[in-house]
Amino acid sequence: MNVGVRGNPRGAGESGTVVFFGDGSYPIVGGRGRNRSMAHDLKFIVCNRDEQFAPELRAMLLKFDGVRIVAEVDEPAMLNQAVVQFGVDVVMVDLDPTPESILPIVGEVAANHRDVAVFAVSESTEGTLILKAMRLGIREFFPRPLDEKTLGEAIERVASHRVDRVSHGRLITVTGTSGGVGATTVATNLAVELGELVAGRVTAVDLDFRFGQVATFLDVDPTYTLADLCQSGEQLEPSVVTRVMTRHDSGISVLSRPLHFAEADNITAAACMGVLSTLLQMNDYVVTDGPTRFDHSAHSVFALSDVNLLVVQLVVPSIRNALRILEGMRQSGYNTDRMRLVCNRTGRDSGHLSIQHVSETLGLEVFATIPDDWATVSGAINLGEPLRSHSPKSKVRIAVQEIAERLHRPRADADDKDERKKSLIGRIFATS
Repeated sequence: MNVGVRGNPRGAGESGTVVFFGDGSYPIVGGRGRNRSMAHDLKFIVCNRDEQFAPELRAMLLKFDGVRIVAEVDEPAMLNQAVVQFGVDVVMVDLDPTPESILPIVGEVAANHRDVAVFAVSESTEGTLILKAMRLGIREFFPRPLDEKTLGEAIERVASHRVDRVSHGRLITVTGTSGGVGATTVATNLAVELGELVAGRVTAVDLDFRFGQVATFLDVDPTYTLADLCQSGEQLEPSVVTRVMTRHDSGISVLSRPLHFAEADNITAAACMGVLSTLLQMNDYVVTDGPTRFDHSAHSVFALSDVNLLVVQLVVPSIRNALRILEGMRQSGYNTDRMRLVCNRTGRDSGHLSIQHVSETLGLEVFATIPDDWATVSGAINLGEPLRSHSPKSKVRIAVQEIAERLHRPRADADDKDERKKSLIGRIFATS
């Protein structure tokens, strides 16, 4: 299995690569709450050169609520730069097959970034290797195969030291399973509805780098775009990001797709993830329209996200694509518990496809349905208005508003649980 498509982050030398998950074989065409404990938001970089071990390691990490893998690095020499770019909490390194050659590099990372926890994994359990790793500043050493409980306890220890740091916002991706299913309509209107709930601290990002229409749907004329922010290989300053954003009348910010095709070609997965990571420090919610392809960039976005809304219509091509996407994610070790199925334009003649049938086929409960009202939706699109202002009492607008409220409510519930000091490890291993 091809674990990753490689893309150099800007500023990197030709000898190093950052691996972002996926083999690009599943096309998609279509359109963390600020007050929470850092136990909910731990960003990982994984350094691993074993393609067969990658899905197992990824699946294990993504079992834990709040763990976000922002990148996979296949060259240890790239670790220092990746940590600077993404500002992560944990670096997890597979020392095999040559621990002695990798350990000095990992030790340098630990020495240069003392606020970052460094975890090591190896098939070797020799005492001399473990002792050397500890002396170099590696905080945790895990033998293979990984033990879930032991790893969870280590993650909890890191989380307990992050409680005083600023928490990140929640990343919500909206992905269409085929052209015209309504992903852009859902994404733009969801961002506006969430903005109403959190006084505008929301950014809508267009991840369809070539044909995205988020700016058109919201009738904004951006001066700067995602391409401008992706030109730097360093961690972005919030002040720089603020100047690039386009403000919408509703109060949310918009980050448009590039204005020219050539600019889209120059956006790397690493640069895109750096932008999203910075946006999550500045917002209560970041809502993306896309990813639009199941490629290296998409995998990293899915891994970072809190909720992935998968938008389908009750037609065979859409459902088949949804099944391919989900199967590909499961095989690659992704946590599909974060996937939420949204059936759009329900009520039309679906050719005998029922919501229940679709749910059983995909192995996902239907999170929400949106009724068919093309006349209202197309009118809003043509005027560049969100449904909240164009047709506030329409059934479609009410359905999207309910989605926003359902997504926002778990955050409030989590804040209540934090008041009762329920630990991350307790959530992970709870039996109820």
